[in-house]
Amino acid sequence: MTETLRPRTPTRLLDVDALRGFALFGILVVNLAYFASGYPFHLVADPAHGSWLDHSAEFGVRLLFEMKFYLLFSFLFGYSFTLQLAAAGRAGANFTARFVRRLGGLFVLGGLHAVLLFQGDILTTYALLGLVLLAVHRIRPRTAVIAAGAIVGVMAVGMAVAALAGVELVTDQDAALAGGRASTDALAGGLGSVIDEHLRSLPTMAGSLAVQGPLALAAFLVGLAAGRRKLLADGIGRHTVALRRLELVGYPIGLAGALVFAIGGGTASPAGLAASILTAPLLVSAYVATLLRVFATPGGGRLARALAPAGRMALSNYLGQSLLGVLIFTGVGLGLTGDTPPAVVPVVAVGIFAVQLELSRRWLARYRYGPAEWVLRAVTNAERPRMRR
Repeated sequence: MTETLRPRTPTRLLDVDALRGFALFGILVVNLAYFASGYPFHLVADPAHGSWLDHSAEFGVRLLFEMKFYLLFSFLFGYSFTLQLAAAGRAGANFTARFVRRLGGLFVLGGLHAVLLFQGDILTTYALLGLVLLAVHRIRPRTAVIAAGAIVGVMAVGMAVAALAGVELVTDQDAALAGGRASTDALAGGLGSVIDEHLRSLPTMAGSLAVQGPLALAAFLVGLAAGRRKLLADGIGRHTVALRRLELVGYPIGLAGALVFAIGGGTASPAGLAASILTAPLLVSAYVATLLRVFATPGGGRLARALAPAGRMALSNYLGQSLLGVLIFTGVGLGLTGDTPPAVVPVVAVGIFAVQLELSRRWLARYRYGPAEWVLRAVTNAERPRMRR
């Protein structure tokens, strides 16, 4: 692979925005299944769609996407935190007050998102974990990485012990199937029915965050360390060897763990979760290493520039994905929930993301921020930002 370095964008890091755009696509592929059917919320497969193609699609999503892309998004959250710190230092701003306001705005947006659009919201978790990140923002990079490793280790050991103890996350298969049917019917209803289902599912989703939350915090800390070292700020020239090593280690180990996770039934299996917790960070690191090396080539540079606008307005696109999920699948819109085979869902995700890439490019050609980013910036700075370029 020829690795011709490109000129760097002075005010933003193109690679960071492009990676964030890539993470958005992975998150969309995983989340869209929860709009297409109510069964995934209950950790069981929809019995109405049991073809080999459907099973293959579900297996592929578990293998390559599930439990991976929110880690990349979380890493970039921690990395961007260091950029905000640096910008506040240059401006002489009161960073703590501004960042707390930002987290408050993010929490409110996340709460609305969870109730109105998607109960699997991650924004409220990010807002709460952001307070932890703020509290430890002076931590040394090496200490941050060690702390992240400790969190991952503790979580993996906990899941492994649960697996050895015979803990089952789905204790009653018939009850889970009945719950999946009820959730699917609710999502196929009108707006009131959809909101009721979201509210009813919030305790279950909060329980799942007992796993995702600590792992997201670990990724925050790694991102913080990487940002302190400015690893994405000066091209990959001096990191080429390290990136290749990440690929050589990350792909075989990460894919092996992902295979255990996928074969074991995904998030329904404590043993599979333990394997994923340990190895998913390595697979994500390999993804990032490959993308950075690709972005450094002329052809890859075009890919980075195509992904970057979506990453620059990631919050708007994340919320927009859920809005489109509601309009396409639930009874609020086309009412396809329960009638869309799992093999079709990734195809719909590709279509949605392609539209978002083009809309993001067009929007940012005229405006400085995405709509949700504008709102969050207004809350953060306690002023009305200028929207048009």
